[in-house]
Amino acid sequence: MASEKKFAVLVDADNVSDKYIKVILDEISKDGIATYKRIYGDWTKPTLVSWKNVLLDNSILPIQQYNYTTGKNSTDSAMIIDAMDILYSGQVDGFCIVSSDSDFTRLAARLRESGMMVVGMGEKKTPKSFISACNLFKYLDILTAAERKAGGVKKQEERKQQEKPKEQKSQPKAAQAVLPAAKVEEFKPCGPSDFQRPDASEPQTDLETIKEAIKLIVAENSDEDDWMFIGTIGSLLVKRYPDFDVRNFGYPKLTPFIKSLGLFEIKSVRTNENGSQLIYIKLK
Repeated sequence: MASEKKFAVLVDADNVSDKYIKVILDEISKDGIATYKRIYGDWTKPTLVSWKNVLLDNSILPIQQYNYTTGKNSTDSAMIIDAMDILYSGQVDGFCIVSSDSDFTRLAARLRESGMMVVGMGEKKTPKSFISACNLFKYLDILTAAERKAGGVKKQEERKQQEKPKEQKSQPKAAQAVLPAAKVEEFKPCGPSDFQRPDASEPQTDLETIKEAIKLIVAENSDEDDWMFIGTIGSLLVKRYPDFDVRNFGYPKLTPFIKSLGLFEIKSVRTNENGSQLIYIKLK
C-alpha cells in the first residue's frame, strides 16, 4: 500500500546471528516495507559462511567490507556511510538498524533528528545507550524464543489431534467405553517471571518500572471518570521506553498483559460504526 512506511534494513553481520533473519523481516513488516535490505561484513571470514543461503532466500544484499587494520571494525563505518547516503536520497521513511553494538548510538540519534523512524533490533546484551536512541527497540533473542515455544506448542497440539483418532480406532468398542480419557495438559502461556532477568543492571526495562509508568500515565491522562483508552497507553509507553514490548513478558497483546498486573479495572465499549470494541482501563 502507498501509505505504508518505507524502511532501510541495515544489518551488522558481525553482531547478529543468521538465525534471527526471519524475526527481523517479520517484525519490520509490521511497521512498513523493507525497500533496502543490506547486510555488512567481511565475507571472506569463515564465521559468516552460514549467512549465504539466508541472504539468497531473503533477497538481502551483502556489502563486502574488509578490516583494514587489526582491532578496528570497519563494518560500522560502512553501515553509517550507507545510512547517511540513503537518508539524503529521500527514498525512505525510517531505518531498521540490526546490531547489539553501542557504536550505532549516534547514528540512530542523528537519523531521528532528521525525522526518521528508527527501529533497533539486537540481543539482550545491547547497551542501553543504543536502545534509548531508537524510537522502538526489539530483543531478537526474546522474540525468537517466544516464537519457538509457540510453534512447539502448536505442533504438540496438532500431533495430539492426529494421534487421538488412531488410538480410538485401534481399541475395541467395549474397551473404548471403559477406558478413562487421556489426560491432556493445558498449555499455560508464559508469565512475566519467565522473561525477567535476575540482573537488574541489564538494559531491558523491568516489570516494576513498566507498572509504575502505566499507573502514572493513567493518572495523568484519564478522563473525568478516570478511564483511559488502552491504545493510548501503549503508544505513550513506547515513547518513554523504546524497548517496551508485551512479548518481552510473555504476552501476545497489551490487554492480557494489563489484565495480568491486577491493578486496573477493564471495560469494553462497543462503537456504533462497525460494532468493534474499544478497551478502557482505570486504576482500582
